[in-house]
Amino acid sequence: MEPLTVPGTLDSLSHIGQYISQAAQAAGLEKKAAYRLRLAVDEIATNVATYGYAEAGITGTIVVNATIDDETLTITMEDTAAPFDPLQHDTDNLGLDLPLDERRIGGLGVFLALNGVDQFFYEYVNSRNRNVFVMKRS
Repeated sequence: MEPLTVPGTLDSLSHIGQYISQAAQAAGLEKKAAYRLRLAVDEIATNVATYGYAEAGITGTIVVNATIDDETLTITMEDTAAPFDPLQHDTDNLGLDLPLDERRIGGLGVFLALNGVDQFFYEYVNSRNRNVFVMKRS
């Protein structure tokens, strides 16, 4: 598929979601796997738009690219916000066993993203965050 380049804003999330849905369909992913992938990408893209760009007072783009091979669908998402490695985010102490009113706010989106896909990779290369989401094809 051709890459998708959108402004790094919350308004772009629907375009990213449509792109992910099209890629999942082209790869023949089951509905549950396609949903988990879309949720994972949406969570990271939301963080990029909200924290990486808007709250930092900068603008930029998000580039999403889907690659399908015999075994996997790989989504690569890149942005030019400050480096942020979701794998370094503390998802162990979310307090999921606590009542809702006792849990700390934040972190659940990254947890869902990392646990919703078959593999997740992050790297910071050429002044760009690169988040890679991999789903196995049935």
